[in-house]
Amino acid sequence: MRRLVYEVATSLDGFIAGPQGEYDWIPMDPDIDFAEMAARFDAVVMGRRSYEVARQVAGGVMAGVATYVYSRTMPEGPLDGVTVVHDGLEHLRELKRQPGRDIWLWGGGDLFRACAQARLVDGVELGVIPVLLGDGIPLFPPPGPRVPLRLRAHRVYPKTGTLMLEYDVA
Repeated sequence: MRRLVYEVATSLDGFIAGPQGEYDWIPMDPDIDFAEMAARFDAVVMGRRSYEVARQVAGGVMAGVATYVYSRTMPEGPLDGVTVVHDGLEHLRELKRQPGRDIWLWGGGDLFRACAQARLVDGVELGVIPVLLGDGIPLFPPPGPRVPLRLRAHRVYPKTGTLMLEYDVA
């Protein structure tokens, strides 16, 4: 079965974006191989708000990666290279049963919480950025379930002070 991995940057105080959704505090560390990180995924799932950010950054689509936007407010079906799905959790259950590489849960603390409550998350991988935002969009908004994690790997990137933490859901 495919793994669903929540891979995201977070501030040291647990925010994935600033109060207005800003992400200018995330450095592009030259030693992080983002292409290698993305190559392990052949599908990405995100909520509507994350999709709006992705559209600004990269047109909303990653080349060669099936992109699914889970939204109850957008029209369901194909849209500009992505597929909008109303029942995201049911779709994700089916997607995990299909053959393929890992599935990237991209951004979206609310979607992460819903997937964790449904016990669909298999891994949590954080790029911890050395900044305190003080406010913003939380990594894991309350109320959420307790999710025990087991450390699989860690790495420090000295140029930016970024700490990469890789956990499996226990």
